[in-house]
Amino acid sequence: MSKILIVDDDPDFVEATRMVLESAGYQVISAANGDEGLRKVREETPDLIVLDVIMKTVLDGLNMSQEIANDPIRSKIPILMVTSIANSDYAALFPTDEQIHIDDFVSKPIAPDDLLQRVARLLEKVRSA
Repeated sequence: MSKILIVDDDPDFVEATRMVLESAGYQVISAANGDEGLRKVREETPDLIVLDVIMKTVLDGLNMSQEIANDPIRSKIPILMVTSIANSDYAALFPTDEQIHIDDFVSKPIAPDDLLQRVARLLEKVRSA
């Protein structure tokens, strides 16, 4: 059973995503911000991370993804970034000219079937690597 870490400060999104993923047989853990997410990554070593951008700070999720990319033990954990930054006042702050350490990106809201397809594809990519 694959373990998925959801890192998002919106408890409704976390709960809805948890229900979708658990209904498909995934084990789900969660964190409310990048610092807590990094702690969970180090303690639990999830198979995949579903990560928001805007949490404690505007680019909290991007900072977390960079920290994971710099960790030689955990840098191969795939990251699905699920965010509403494109529809916010912060869209201009999202870097477009640098390497972002994520494996897939989707805007909120995400349909349950789309979420499950993206998660399955990312996990399969890791298994076959």
